[in-house]
Amino acid sequence: MAVDATTPSPVVSGTTPVSNSSSSSGTTTTGIADNFQTFLTLLTTQLQNQNPLDPLDTNQFTQQLVQFAGVEQQLKSNDQLKALVDLGKATEATQALIYVGNNVAVDGSTAQFKTSATWNLLADKDSTATVNITNSAGNVVYTGKYTLQSGNGTFVWDGKGNDGVQYPEGAYTLTATGKDDNGRDVAISTEVQGVVDSVDLSASPALLSINGSNYTVDKIKRVVRPTTTPTTPTTPTT
Repeated sequence: MAVDATTPSPVVSGTTPVSNSSSSSGTTTTGIADNFQTFLTLLTTQLQNQNPLDPLDTNQFTQQLVQFAGVEQQLKSNDQLKALVDLGKATEATQALIYVGNNVAVDGSTAQFKTSATWNLLADKDSTATVNITNSAGNVVYTGKYTLQSGNGTFVWDGKGNDGVQYPEGAYTLTATGKDDNGRDVAISTEVQGVVDSVDLSASPALLSINGSNYTVDKIKRVVRPTTTPTTPTTPTT
């Protein structure tokens, strides 16, 4: 069991999801373009066959022509925006692929336990943290108090409960609350670490598989550099 303070790594920025409606917009574009061409044909035919002694009032036609021209310009802008969206999706997919094989930290409190489970605990001041770990059924399997320094600390669980029982592999959730020296509450947020196994590019946005769970790129907070220095265990506070 260990809590180890580390220096925060640079934040990795993510991207925002973009909706897809290309099929419906394509149908609408075709329909409006056909109507525009039909309108021009009718207008030209009527002007060619009008009575010279009683010419048609072209004001209404002119107004409609201006409106159709505005719509056509908007459609061209929509096509350009769609091209930008497609480019953004391609960039997002490329960015997601960069994370494959890397150890990353993402927002969350549920980690997969195999030989160990690791959480990052973030507090804005020194505090005494009360840690509770529950299994997938919601039962508390471990609880303890630890000294947590301001900043980013790493909590590694070896799978043993307070009764000494070795718990099986699976998903476990950690919650932490903190108190400072004056007994005031200290907010503690949690992150989970894991290696990005794969990326699902068929999803929009792309999904990264980490310890059997899926996350979007914007959930990644840090890329954790591998270290050969073992975590120094600390004794729980009483």
